[in-house]
This record gives sequence, structure tokens and C-alpha cells, in this order.
Amino acid sequence: MAEVRRPKLAVWKFSSCDGCQLSLLDCEDELLAVAGAVEIAYFLEATRVEIKGPYDVSLVEGSITTPHDAERIRKIRKQSKALVTIGACATAGGIQALRNFRDVDGFIRAVYAHPEFIDTLATSTAIQDHVKVDFELRGCPVNKYQLLEVLNAFLNGRKPVVPTHSQCVECKMAGTVCVTVAHGTPCLGPVTQAGCGNLCPGHDRGCYGCFGPKETPNTASLARHMLELGMERRDVALAFRSFNANAEAFRLEGDAHDH
Repeated sequence: MAEVRRPKLAVWKFSSCDGCQLSLLDCEDELLAVAGAVEIAYFLEATRVEIKGPYDVSLVEGSITTPHDAERIRKIRKQSKALVTIGACATAGGIQALRNFRDVDGFIRAVYAHPEFIDTLATSTAIQDHVKVDFELRGCPVNKYQLLEVLNAFLNGRKPVVPTHSQCVECKMAGTVCVTVAHGTPCLGPVTQAGCGNLCPGHDRGCYGCFGPKETPNTASLARHMLELGMERRDVALAFRSFNANAEAFRLEGDAHDH
């Protein structure tokens, strides 16, 4: 009997901290099922084995920050039947996208003894700004159960079931008291996509927006409420400029308060 061909899975890294790749390795028992269902063709975080493409599914972590990155992602796209970006860096430019709001050449001169050796772009941008992306999985890092759902969906030819509602829904489902209502704590939960498992509000802290903007976020309304709580306009801008600073809704609201 001929051996059934397993789909080829490739996991790629660009400018990032590796946290989203580690989320896949953190699947533990479920990872064994993944390894049995696919042929891991490229995943340098886990194995030195490199199998040539084309690939059925490519998971891409990290943002595009250098000319070499931009060239490399185009090659990966050509080799990939489906390309899924994972994490804030790949979907919104990541924390390194803070460079987009300042003079990157000034940073280079201040940090490096020989700036002439640094070859970088002025911006850090999402993968979708350079190539077609089939699905974006948010988070910093991604939720490992959502990652398994996305893999399962693409391997079985269906649409991933990942929530697009706000973090506030997770708080309500968990019975967590609203930190803004109860304590006046600024929180990005109303405009942030669910997925972290109610992590920060569940520990009496405001949401930092790790999963990026939810579907149709009313950032202007939230920003006004933050000002009513006593925040300075500059602090409101900084609240929107963290892990997903370059996500469109957060970028525009941050810019509106940056004077």
C-alpha cells in the first residue's frame, strides 16, 4: 500500500522574539498529534531538518524590517499554498514598529558604533504589507489553542473559528469585575480582540492590547474615556503604541493624541 503523503508544514522567523514559535512547541501533548498529521519540513526552532518546498502551510512569525526580509518573504510566499501570519510582529509590525513614529537613523547612530554596517528599513511592517496572507492570527504571543485551531482548519480545508469580539466579552464570561468601572483603571479591553484568556484584567490590571484591534473598534470613544479618567493626551497615545502600535486602528488613534 502506498504511503499517504502528509501535508508539509513550514515555520518561518523574521524580526521577532520567537515567542509565537514557542507557543507551538508549548502545545506539548497536542504537538505530538500535529507532528503525526504533518511533515514538519522547516522549523529551525525545533529541528535542523530542512525539506524543500513547496509547502502546504507556512506559519510566519515576525515583521519585515530589512530589505533582505522583504525579498525573503516573497520567496516564501511563492513556495506556500497557504500562508498564515502568527503574532503581533507578523500581523502589525510588533513592538519594533515603534520605530515608525521616530527617526530610525537617529536610533542607529545612537546605538551602533559603526552605523554604516546596519542595513535596515525605516519602518517595521506586517507581512500582509508585502505579500498576500491567507489568515492572520493575533497575539503577543499567540494563544496556542487558537494556533492549533488554525492549523486544523487549514489542513482540513475549512475556515478557522477564532473570535473577533472584544476582550470585554472574555471578562464577562470569566466573571471578572471590570477594572475600569470598579477602579478607574485605563484598559484597552473594549477595543482589543479576545484571545489571551482574560490574563491582565483577571489579575486586576488593564488590558495592554496584545491581541490588536477587535472587529470595528471604537478607539475614539475609548480615548475620550481615558482622558475623562485623568490621563494626559500623550499617555493616551502611548497606550495605543505597544505591541500592536502599527495596527491601523491603534496607529491612527495614537497619532491623534501625539502632539
